[in-house]
Amino acid sequence: MTQAKRVLLTGAGGFIGRWSAAPLLAKGYDVHAVLSPAARTTPAELRGAQVHSADLLNEAAIDALLRRVAPTHLLHFAWIATPGLYWHSADNDRWRSAGVYLLRRFRELGGIRAVMSGSCAEYDWTQAGVCAEYSTPLADEAHCTVTPYVANKIAMQKALAEFGRQSSLSTAWGRIFFQFGPYEHEDRLVPSVIRHLLLNEEAPCTHGRQVRSFLHVADVGAAFAELLDSYIQGPVNIGSGESISIADLITRIAGKIGRTDLLRLGARTPATQEPPLLVPDIHRLHDEVRFVPRYSLNAGIDDTIAWWRRQLAPQGQP
Repeated sequence: MTQAKRVLLTGAGGFIGRWSAAPLLAKGYDVHAVLSPAARTTPAELRGAQVHSADLLNEAAIDALLRRVAPTHLLHFAWIATPGLYWHSADNDRWRSAGVYLLRRFRELGGIRAVMSGSCAEYDWTQAGVCAEYSTPLADEAHCTVTPYVANKIAMQKALAEFGRQSSLSTAWGRIFFQFGPYEHEDRLVPSVIRHLLLNEEAPCTHGRQVRSFLHVADVGAAFAELLDSYIQGPVNIGSGESISIADLITRIAGKIGRTDLLRLGARTPATQEPPLLVPDIHRLHDEVRFVPRYSLNAGIDDTIAWWRRQLAPQGQP
């Protein structure tokens, strides 16, 4: 008899986590989505999942949750992600410790596969360009000065891999590059530009010569679902194979809204540590995980603009 697939999805109320629920349900998983006790509503994207509220920084709460759900699979997104705070917050240490405890207890209670989320910020940005999982140095290996967020993400990935080897647990780590789409914090690049232009305001930006790749957040969530459902182990870049300069991206957005006149390229100074080129090598994601995104960049931009139009529309209007 085939074992039922029951996944514990943490961070399910977050920007990315909510988008993994539907793909997992479509693959036949019994999805148990975990929200923070501070969550006021249940995201519509979790429809069909069983929703739990738990403080994952509390070991007793983790134990109670795992015993109640008895998951075979773990997809772990929960981490501090507050814009402007997460890079340097001491809570990064707490989330790493909680992640290690969650992983250990998950395995002790019968879990068979765990996938966790990381970041392209783990790579050494002084050597950045096209980042590959096994050849591009990580920031700590290059003896770079790293933020608490980066240091703890790197430490969590190494702990995951080592624990997997020691306990014969199947594990993988998704390094997320640049994502965009509905529910992204309004101060981040894409929503900031869209909001300014839809409100007929100037959109101040940097020079925009930085080259990045952007993947719609629904595809990021779906890529993690595909990775969890695979046998692939180790780090896997989660991103798009389409590179674009920031200037070209925001000009494309402005053209779709019809307000290129409000763009102000060069009005802001880019961060000193930003590399000119930072894009993922996605061979593992494409060739091994065999993930194919649903959205092209243009379709993703259209979807995101449409979502923000709905958010900014006067109440009662479409």
